[in-house]
Amino acid sequence: MIIFFFLIIALLLAAVFMYNSLIVKKNDVQRSFGSIDVLLRKRYDMIPNLVETVKEYMGYEKQVLTEVTELRSKAIAGTVSNEDRVQLENELSRSLGKIKVAVENYPDLKANQNFIQLQSTWTALEEQISEARIIYNSSVTSYNNAVEMFPSNIFAGLMGYTTKSIFEISEPERRNVDAKALFRN
Repeated sequence: MIIFFFLIIALLLAAVFMYNSLIVKKNDVQRSFGSIDVLLRKRYDMIPNLVETVKEYMGYEKQVLTEVTELRSKAIAGTVSNEDRVQLENELSRSLGKIKVAVENYPDLKANQNFIQLQSTWTALEEQISEARIIYNSSVTSYNNAVEMFPSNIFAGLMGYTTKSIFEISEPERRNVDAKALFRN
């Protein structure tokens, strides 16, 4: 009888531990997403200045500038879920990368003092976002593991927890840098 009692106590303690662990992991994901949210807000505030500065020089790349502006508008509208927002932010990062590539064709723009200052701020902000994404992806991976692994997946299912998306880099960002091509330009 005593063994049965200790077995019940051990199972209850294990259940409480798994439940609390899932709550901590869910809150870590929310906290780390909130950190990204703050940095992305700074990025959204910077985008109109960037677009206006670049627009003067990049007449024929209006499609890229329009795409960035539309993605920014969707992101700040607040009508998308966090999961959809991750996908939207991945698209916005790809589009901003297109601007960086296009800027290489405009020596006057690269020499413009306003653009130099804006690019410096942009680079620092993108590095902060990258670091925050690493933390977020780590939290999401830990959370997803808990949601999918036995026996915590039983509690996760009962609590309605499902896996979350991570921030991903675009295919062009995954490619190795071609140093020869950089020095030819």
